[in-house]
Amino acid sequence: MIKSLSVWWAGAVVGALRIDENGDLTFDYNTRWLAEPAKLAISVSLPKRAEPFGRREARPFFAGLLPEEGQREAVARALGVSKGNDFRLLEQLGGDVAGALTLWPEGEAPPAVSGLDTAMPLEDARLIEILDTLPTRPFLAGLEEGLRLSLAGAQQKLPVVLVNGRIALPAPGQPSTHILKPPISRLSATTENEALAMRLAFRVGLQAAPVEPRRTEDRPYLLVERYDRTVAADGSVRRLHQEDFCQALGIAPERKYASEGGPTFPLCFDLARRACAVPAPAVLRLLDAAIFNVIVGNADAHAKNFSLLYGSDGIELAPLYDLMCTAAYPDVHAKLAMKVGKRGMLEEFTPRTWEDFGREIGVGALFVRRRATALAERVLGALPGAADEIATAGFEGPELRRIQDVIRRRARTVLDL
Repeated sequence: MIKSLSVWWAGAVVGALRIDENGDLTFDYNTRWLAEPAKLAISVSLPKRAEPFGRREARPFFAGLLPEEGQREAVARALGVSKGNDFRLLEQLGGDVAGALTLWPEGEAPPAVSGLDTAMPLEDARLIEILDTLPTRPFLAGLEEGLRLSLAGAQQKLPVVLVNGRIALPAPGQPSTHILKPPISRLSATTENEALAMRLAFRVGLQAAPVEPRRTEDRPYLLVERYDRTVAADGSVRRLHQEDFCQALGIAPERKYASEGGPTFPLCFDLARRACAVPAPAVLRLLDAAIFNVIVGNADAHAKNFSLLYGSDGIELAPLYDLMCTAAYPDVHAKLAMKVGKRGMLEEFTPRTWEDFGREIGVGALFVRRRATALAERVLGALPGAADEIATAGFEGPELRRIQDVIRRRARTVLDL
């Protein structure tokens, strides 16, 4: 028997994700969607066409909507579903995902939701209870009636809405507006670490998702404002479409690291040139992001941490997200997820590395080197102010100063190259 999920975008059915009795996954566009030239493809890797897409073509995009690694295993256990069953996981979690799409059982329409006033702010005790539940039940899977949420990534997180500054769970079908990220239990001070890296990126002129480090009682967490949502004056929320680079390139999330056959920077820059409506600014922003990650010591900047955002003027590079100084943790792998100029660690960089990188990605070699120097100088200038913001939010302490020192040393190393 064939099972089907309807894929919705802005109140219309885009197509159907199907699985047959043999477990074969397919996606095909709705004929009405195909007939309207203004209706977009859901992915660069899934262009509009009448023929269905088979598992090999469709799975990278749809599996890319789901959590990864330990989070995927935990949510599968909580739901009593095989961790390898993408269809069943999307059936249970696909009501609010990254981007504009929602997935609902065939014949069932998404619930109508008026605005943020339909969500009830959480009391502190309830929020603490939720934080305690997330390790064993990611996204509160199966606990809240009608709550179907999913985000990619291996870190604990929960889509939420903010109502007058207070955290609430979204009503069934309601678009979330923020992402709540508890600290990573095996690493120290990850809330202030990510907050510092994100605020620093913004201060040096990069587009980055707004973040706010918070505490409820003694529990720290980070609130990240979703760039793929817009909130109107009346409180109504609209989803904006986006896809990460693995989805756009048709590469399964299990292969997100370049060392495992995933995307490399040359492939990512080629995607930005092909997919973005105005390629030059996208290429420059991607270049700055690559350099910034080297400076702040973010070795985990793989292809799923870069995305395309579908706007009214076409596709553009999405704001940065998931930035962190992983170099602050000796037990975390130090090699860059994507090599820069064939070098995998800052310690391997030479004065020629930036120029080699420029040649790899098709950008002027001397320009790349000057850009790296200029960005390192801006990081050194902006770092104290960004750290003060995090400290003022209640995260002052030796860990924040230690992370700041790591970034400062790396920026000076880049300047000395």
